[in-house]
Formats: sequence, structure tokens, C-alpha cells
Amino acid sequence: MRKTFEAIDRHVDGDSAYVPVRPEAVGCSDSIPEIEVEELSAIDRHVRRIDPDVVAYNHRFRIDEVEFHEEYPLVHVRHGASVGRGEIDVTAASAGHAIDVALAPGDRWANRYETDLPADAEVSVVGIPEADDLVAADPPREKRVLYAPTNHNYGGGSYLNTAHDVLDAVEGTDYELLFRPHPMDRKEEPGKSLTEECRGRIAEMPNVAFDENETPKASMLESDVLISDYSGIVSEWLHTERPLVQFADIAAEDNEVPEIGCVTTGAEFDADLLDALYERGYSETVAEREASFRETLGIPMDGRAGERAAAEVTACAQ
Repeated sequence: MRKTFEAIDRHVDGDSAYVPVRPEAVGCSDSIPEIEVEELSAIDRHVRRIDPDVVAYNHRFRIDEVEFHEEYPLVHVRHGASVGRGEIDVTAASAGHAIDVALAPGDRWANRYETDLPADAEVSVVGIPEADDLVAADPPREKRVLYAPTNHNYGGGSYLNTAHDVLDAVEGTDYELLFRPHPMDRKEEPGKSLTEECRGRIAEMPNVAFDENETPKASMLESDVLISDYSGIVSEWLHTERPLVQFADIAAEDNEVPEIGCVTTGAEFDADLLDALYERGYSETVAEREASFRETLGIPMDGRAGERAAAEVTACAQ
């Protein structure tokens, strides 16, 4: 989750630092100073010891177990702007009572925040800071494809249903595939076993690489086409204006994949579809649909989201 904080912090005019709340967060950032703590779970004690002017929070982790938000302004920044997983409802229900300022990726989120969050919470549309560097970046034109579905256990994504289909489709072609399972599907079952199966196949496929980039930004900058579903990476990818393939065969029975790009299933996906998208882009119908969906999302894609978010955070400190 550091990608969000790092994209904002570079625009913060003042002292800043992060407090790790999980073992994986210790030493995770080279650009933001870390507050060393002995007991990761003592979040309230750490915040009070630091005595900050404002706290930025980009998840709902243990929000029901802490009280620091009663003493310090809390700015909520989204971690991942997914487009069909009900995350807005979860944020409002679990963290709404603690939020002083909610930074929304776009109008779609802001409208719901204004309806669902407490009346005294301020809402500001800032964009997606971690996508700023994708704006106006030239496509590599290297026939490189990124496969990055949302996670199975928490997002009910398409990974279990489509991973082998994607490998089948690119095998023996001149496309280079970056295979990027969600981090949770690398360490939790049932995704973990599938990931290991695919690693074994990838070791024998010269045109496929298991994507080890710590955050997806570099992978997106290097890719011409994204294959996903309704993951938050889709909202970031829209900043590139490059083709998107969406798998509709997700695991969650109570969710739907909003049709944005080229919508298909794992069984129907093949290299011919990649050829069409790489060589000619979207059909007129799909291009119009994507443009309409962009307007509905209302995400400002001008490369200045980090600046706007930083301004909102620092305003709370004044």
C-alpha cells in the first residue's frame, strides 16, 4: 500500500513519516522516513508519541480498535480504486465514523461518500496519486501484455478461472506476458497453489515472466495491453489510454464486472484478440463505451492527483 503514500508524500511541504502497523510494512519505503516501533499493534500509543498535526490512512485496518482519530484529524485516501467490488460501502460502514476528510479518486466515489459518510466529513475529489506517472507516458509498442487480476479471497476476482487460459493463449506467440497475481494470491490458498502451478509453467515459457515489480506502476509503463477484471489496477490503467481486456468470469457471485474495455472470458480469450487490440485498438463501440465510463468515474487524469492530495493533507495541519 505504500504506493499511495509515496505518490502523495513527494508533494508534501513539511515533515512526514510513516508508522508500520504490520510486519510487512517495516522497511518498506525508501522515500518516506519510518518511525521505528517495538510493538506494531500499539497504534494509538505510537500516534500520541509522535503527536502529528494530521494522520493519513489509506485503508480500514483495525480502525474499530483505535481511538487516535478522536484527537487528531484523519484523512482517508483510498487504497485501490476498484470499479465493481463494493469497496465504497465497506469504507463508509467500517471507517466512516473516524474520517474527517475523505479524498475521493473521482466523482463516482465522492457522490457515494457524500451520501454515506457522516455529515461533518469533508469530501474532495483528487484523483489517483499513484497513477500520475502514467499520464501521457508513451506506450512501449513491444507487444508486451500485463496480466493482473484482482485477488480471489477478498475481491472474488477472475484469477482462479483464467490464469491457465492466459498462459495457454500466449504460449508460442511473439507476445511477452508479465504474469502478476495479486500479492494475497501468492501467499493464501487457494490462490497460492495456483500461483505455484503457474510459476512452474512460466519457467518453461521463454515469452512469459513472473512479474516481481514491487508495485504495478513500472509494469504498466512497460505494457501495451492490460488483462484484468474489476481490480483497482483498471482505474490506474485508464490513465494510459491503452487497451484493456476484462474477464467477466469472476468468482464473486454477487458482483458484476462493469464493462469498460474488451470484455471476454478466459475460455474465449486468445492471441487473435490480442492482435486486434495491439494493431488496431478498440472497436468504435468499445471506445465509446470506455469514454462513457471514464466520464461516469469522473477521475481527473491530469497527472496532478498527488499534488491535490498533498494539499488536502497539509491543509488539515494548519
